[in-house]
Amino acid sequence: MSDRVHRTGTTQIFFSATQYAAATVTAALRAGLFGPREEHRRILVVSNTAVVPEVGTPLDRMAGFERLRPEFDEVRSWNEFISPHHPAGWSPRGQDLLLWEKAVRLAWDLGDEPVEIACESIQANPSRAVAGIFADSPIHVYADGLMSYGPTRNRIPRGMSSRIERVLHLDLIPGLRPMLLSEYEVEPEAVPTEAMIDVLAQIGEEGARTLAGRIPAGDQPTAVLLGQYLSAIDLITQDEEEELHVRMLRAAARVGHRAVLFKPHPSAPSAYNTSLEAIAAELGVKLFVLSEPVLAETVFAQLKPELVIGCFSTALMTAATFYGIPVARVGTELLLERITPYENSNRIPLTVIDAALPDGERDETGAPLQLEVLSKTLGPLVRTVGYCMQSRKHPGLHEEAAAWLAAHLDEHPRYFKKRRLTSLRLPGGSTVRIEALRSHPTVRKAVRQIRARSR
Repeated sequence: MSDRVHRTGTTQIFFSATQYAAATVTAALRAGLFGPREEHRRILVVSNTAVVPEVGTPLDRMAGFERLRPEFDEVRSWNEFISPHHPAGWSPRGQDLLLWEKAVRLAWDLGDEPVEIACESIQANPSRAVAGIFADSPIHVYADGLMSYGPTRNRIPRGMSSRIERVLHLDLIPGLRPMLLSEYEVEPEAVPTEAMIDVLAQIGEEGARTLAGRIPAGDQPTAVLLGQYLSAIDLITQDEEEELHVRMLRAAARVGHRAVLFKPHPSAPSAYNTSLEAIAAELGVKLFVLSEPVLAETVFAQLKPELVIGCFSTALMTAATFYGIPVARVGTELLLERITPYENSNRIPLTVIDAALPDGERDETGAPLQLEVLSKTLGPLVRTVGYCMQSRKHPGLHEEAAAWLAAHLDEHPRYFKKRRLTSLRLPGGSTVRIEALRSHPTVRKAVRQIRARSR
């Protein structure tokens, strides 16, 4: 480990909003990615970014947290510290940053000691706010999902981006290099998979007991369906999402599964479950609905299903990569049509799942993914889509993207929009439109005026 990453005597502050994020940080700590335990004071700062945080369960009160707690000297609440502000929407004014740093140091007894911070998405609050408050501290960004393989969504100020030392990520697609923050020459570093699996097993012990109490040992489901609540982020309507779950159930029944577990998103309406139960009865499928707060990874580890079906959830790749379970997708073609704007960060997870997984409604399912060859086929596609999403941040990818599109666009048209290819002058764009624009009288007049002023 470099001296630049690990400083003797520093206070390391870890910011987490979800149990999965805290598990990722804990796995990184146990793998030695933040230096020896005895050389650092470690503080875990939890935040709840839900619309109404008051009705949710704080991370440090969730089942399984006691297995993470020993890695940290203290646990603090960001929600309580900045109350009544909401952590997802609040950041201090530039002229108040020094005052806020003094307030944090006083409240958490930091004194004048050096601080380094580890946080989730640096593009949004609360991570953006924290990075601004500790304006001289090095930053470690960690990402736990498929979004890490896509480009950075928002511009990071130079004073902040220059302090980011690395991107810690889960190696969900071995060999595929994350694009996140690469425009700032930030290097990625993978959190060891075995360390993450061990942490997930520990925090899932209570969830395992819940599963054992809910599902008879001799009548376990052989397929798992993953709900995402995509209507909450306006990608599809609630009716369409309900139909998406029905399609997943039919896909499982199509390949012979007669006992199926549906794991809905915690915020999804219970009406989804009712409609699924009616369809299950028609299909002759025994349906279990897991409404308890149990991690998907606990379900995979305990039930060892023969198939996991979802839309584009990161949990599909954890099932395949961490547990070797066959996976399939349903509904990605609808989402690829609907997702806007083109820069939407969900586009890369959606593209990865659509390209890597079999279609649960049409293809053969039941075989594990060939992970050793996946990165070779996905890498060029992901970089090309990433370039189209954020071309200004990755101008060096233009030639590679053009070459890939010239050779493969006919096979993969659903990942690209003609208007986007046209604006970037890439294969598949409309040359007619460009020439027509150049010859338009208004455009020609504007060009002449600009040239005249520049003389």
